[in-house]
Amino acid sequence: PARKPNFIFILIDDMGWTDLGCFGSTFYESPNVDALARSGMRFTNGYAACPVCSPSRAAVMTGKYPARLNLTDWIPGRKQWPTAKLLTPEFNQQLPLDEVTIAEALKGAGYATASIGKWHLGAEGFDPTTQGFDLNVAGTRRGSPASYFGPFDLAGLKGGTSEDYLTDRLADEALKFIDVNRDRPFFLYLPNFAVHIPLQAKKEMIAGFQAKVKPGAGHNNAIYAAMIKSMDEGVGRVVRKLDELKLTANTTIVFTSDNGGLRYEGRSKSPVTSNAPLRAGKGHAYEGGIRVPLIVSGYGVARPGTVCDDPVSGVDYFPTITAMAGARAKNVDGVDIAPLLKGGKVKREALYWHYPHYSNQGGPPAGAVRQGDFKLIEFYEDGRVELFNLRDDPGEKANLARKLPKKAAELHALLKRWRGQVNARMPQPNPAHNPAEADQGLTGAEPKTEPI
Repeated sequence: PARKPNFIFILIDDMGWTDLGCFGSTFYESPNVDALARSGMRFTNGYAACPVCSPSRAAVMTGKYPARLNLTDWIPGRKQWPTAKLLTPEFNQQLPLDEVTIAEALKGAGYATASIGKWHLGAEGFDPTTQGFDLNVAGTRRGSPASYFGPFDLAGLKGGTSEDYLTDRLADEALKFIDVNRDRPFFLYLPNFAVHIPLQAKKEMIAGFQAKVKPGAGHNNAIYAAMIKSMDEGVGRVVRKLDELKLTANTTIVFTSDNGGLRYEGRSKSPVTSNAPLRAGKGHAYEGGIRVPLIVSGYGVARPGTVCDDPVSGVDYFPTITAMAGARAKNVDGVDIAPLLKGGKVKREALYWHYPHYSNQGGPPAGAVRQGDFKLIEFYEDGRVELFNLRDDPGEKANLARKLPKKAAELHALLKRWRGQVNARMPQPNPAHNPAEADQGLTGAEPKTEPI
């Protein structure tokens, strides 16, 4: 019988929708990822399941919406600001062990499994090895590294020197895993810490990008560009290892991000990246916070150089990959998107988001629904809704809620019904709310987005 396909799932941290050459950047350099896009399908409407990291990762692992998992913010989350308008709900501080992960499903189908990189879904007792992974390298409760340079003190990744770069070391470990498991089907989950802050990169790479900087351009951060370049080199090394071992024809690669690009680091006024033409960024329900690059590549999986405009969510990877592996996906929210890879269609009611928290980047508690070209956002502080036609207005500049009240009401009803179905926990009014002090707890420098 034919050998089952291998899967490599590359998850980049905080990479914006336009942060690659194949998605429009003329400043960042990503030749290896661009080549991956040419060899498979590029999705123009790929979405993370949440505008921040831990919930998005939980959705990838389980195929379920973060609201259903009650894991709706990054772990451990922001402290409640005492005078904010809303009291945000408590949420799970780890991915529950009774959830079936994609690693557990594939391991049961005979796969070797590894998580190499950022975990951020629970501390000891909830690490990758308790969730179906045979191997855990660097996965801890932490959401960002203390430093991208050694010596390192991460699970399965210790020591090194100040010359060692974390992104390179993760690629090293990925190559070892592929080599050891060349003769059996494997699932490699490769969640890079890059390009999450702290902004740190190799000096020689930074210097190369500083010469390209154009003041005022959306993409002009040389350090961030160098981080992307190192990430891209790691992807190239993985692809070359598959070629070397003659595994390319039997390996499907998924490349995406856990949320939109970070616009500002802390209170710095120098942008990290720009998600233009999309609005806002990480921590926001606008497109800049949830739309992400997505590429699926694999021999016979998708026609080379194809583009798909159908919306796809982070909840879809579990049912898609398990179906391709001949395993079963039970009780998931996502759909098998394999038909899209062949130029077909999939049926789904809509895509949903629920983020009942105040983000570090200035995003208020909100929920959203996308059905077809229309997207509605409900802001939980005051119940305000905004409606956009993303086909005509991807930058979400024209609020159509008053112009198209029936469509707004239809989508709003859909969103509220879905929240009931997944038992989404809602924020509650804060009796100690003080408008004069309500925003002082926000640590990010992201400008507040005003109603349109």
